[in-house]
Amino acid sequence: MCIFIDCLLSPVILWPTIIASAIYFLKEYMQGGKFTKVTNETGKVFIVTGANTGIGKETALEIARRGGTVYMACRDMNRCEKARKEIVQETNNQNVFSRQLDLSSLDSIREFAAGFLKEQDKLHVLINNAGVMRCPKTLTKDGFEIQLGVNHIGHFLLTHLLLDVLKKTAPSRIVVVSSLAHTRGTINVKDLNSERSYDEGLAYSQSKLANVLFTRELAKRLEGTGVTVNSLHPGVVSTELARNWAFFQTNLAKYVIRPAIWPLIKTPKSGAQTTIYAALDPDLEKVTGLYFSDCKPKDVAPAAKDEKTGKFLWEESEKWTGLGKSE
Repeated sequence: MCIFIDCLLSPVILWPTIIASAIYFLKEYMQGGKFTKVTNETGKVFIVTGANTGIGKETALEIARRGGTVYMACRDMNRCEKARKEIVQETNNQNVFSRQLDLSSLDSIREFAAGFLKEQDKLHVLINNAGVMRCPKTLTKDGFEIQLGVNHIGHFLLTHLLLDVLKKTAPSRIVVVSSLAHTRGTINVKDLNSERSYDEGLAYSQSKLANVLFTRELAKRLEGTGVTVNSLHPGVVSTELARNWAFFQTNLAKYVIRPAIWPLIKTPKSGAQTTIYAALDPDLEKVTGLYFSDCKPKDVAPAAKDEKTGKFLWEESEKWTGLGKSE
């Protein structure tokens, strides 16, 4: 017995064990808040954009597990259908559907919304999850800077096209996946579309700030309708979102940086918890216009409270999407 204890206390075994345990507990701590309430979503209809991978897939999976009818709205139909089959197999919920939605195309958004409204006369929760990050200078099919176009403009149009059915289904919810990056963002009122100059990081932060401004402005406009809208930061999550970030494709990032920061990064399942919380928590039925992180309300950046900028962004978004002010 003493020999066994001596072996355990040997520095060769003891220190690796201590370090491994510390890394494990740090990793667990960094996973953040979890939504643990039991809910039954049978009979409720959900749309999750970007649901074929990462946070979106985990969100769709959890909703399906709780009995909800889920429309997975994705650009790549092959990947979407593969993810749909995996979710159906894991949950035994047959009410999971894959539908094409390219948020970089206004025509595609209109086609998706029209198709959905032909199939369904109710929508309980719209989850605007899809996004792109730190892309090289690229334009959408309609000429918008890709990050602002996909992350904000595409969801702006999609949300508006579905507002009537959301109001009809009330109480209903809109959940907007933003980011802590909104705190570094500014709305460039003189060059909103990054035509004069472009910085991929600034453009991403602008698009995430746009998400929060949109959420707060829409919440005011929907007051009294029974439709709530909230935004959130999912955390720093290990997803494909950083695939366009050149730095993370370098050997330094792959073999040094990523392993070093691994304990600090959330899994997609953990990253989806705040989205699931905002979409499903019964206590949030009448809560609107807030911003969440780790399943708790958090304050937003001062720039996200600027009502003048919010109205400017709203009006520009209406012009870009062809929506009338009455819509």
